[in-house]
Amino acid sequence: MTGHLVPLGRWPTPFEPAPRLSSALGREIWFKREDLAGPALGGNKIRQLEWLLGAALAEGADAVLTTAAAQSNFCRALAGTAAKLGLACTLVLRGPPPPCQGNLLLDRLFGAEIRFVAAADPWHPRLVAALDEAAASLRARGYRPYAIHLPGASAPLAAQAWAEAATELDADWRAAGIDPAALVVAAGSGLTAAGLALGLARAGRRCRVRAISVQQPRAHLAAWMTDVARRTAERAGWPLPAELPLDIDDAEIGPGYGLPSPASLAALLRVARCEGVALDPAYAGKAMAGLIAALRAGTLPPGPVVFLHSGGLPGLFAAADAVAGAVA
Repeated sequence: MTGHLVPLGRWPTPFEPAPRLSSALGREIWFKREDLAGPALGGNKIRQLEWLLGAALAEGADAVLTTAAAQSNFCRALAGTAAKLGLACTLVLRGPPPPCQGNLLLDRLFGAEIRFVAAADPWHPRLVAALDEAAASLRARGYRPYAIHLPGASAPLAAQAWAEAATELDADWRAAGIDPAALVVAAGSGLTAAGLALGLARAGRRCRVRAISVQQPRAHLAAWMTDVARRTAERAGWPLPAELPLDIDDAEIGPGYGLPSPASLAALLRVARCEGVALDPAYAGKAMAGLIAALRAGTLPPGPVVFLHSGGLPGLFAAADAVAGAVA
């Protein structure tokens, strides 16, 4: 393990069977509960932030900034953990400004400075310029800022956090006495899935990571995630596996990024009523929809399936009208 880590989460996160969901779907399903990971309502971003904020503190930063969508789980987690560590936080969000609810409400609750910029996707060059402008503003006010750009230079460090976390999953599976065939996870930037595929390959596990895209077409995401895995392995000094155990499914994007789909609403309703576990409709709900669709199509290899619950519960309330319509 290389890098400076700041302790934030509660590890290991719970690993638990989903017996009623398994019965309903006809396959043994287990949950990895990253939604219970710790501060700022948890989620899969907490592991990444232990590494990213560790690097920021090692460089003497007293402010952090990043850019993402207005309902970004990463931004909410960064705002909350920055508050916990006494760091100033600036968020450059893709606009226009939406209603102040869900993750955006929590961003403001945690005290983050919010800026909006017109940009269509995470790789838009305008975002890099806006991030640079926000950093210059912080420096002009006497801060020492550390910029986190997940679709850019910060990607390998964030992915390494999840590559290292594969050892925790390996221990979970040994304790449970299972040899999973597939690990299903939502993929926005794809860093969690890319890191897990790299880490599981290093652990010698047969398990394939099935990344359910919530935003980008498969071709774009596949090239990006392969490059991230390569850069992560180079950063960590690891040999790059001959093949990444990674499959990408872009069939669940639905009406667009951050928007519920009929399939994601149906999936979160089924999980809620089988297991008493809440999913959001834009990330984890779409990942579960992808899991269900793959089981119906017979495209998952035989054996237990692990679902990584990536958190994102505030998104459930940001989409309250759509969710209420589904449960009526």
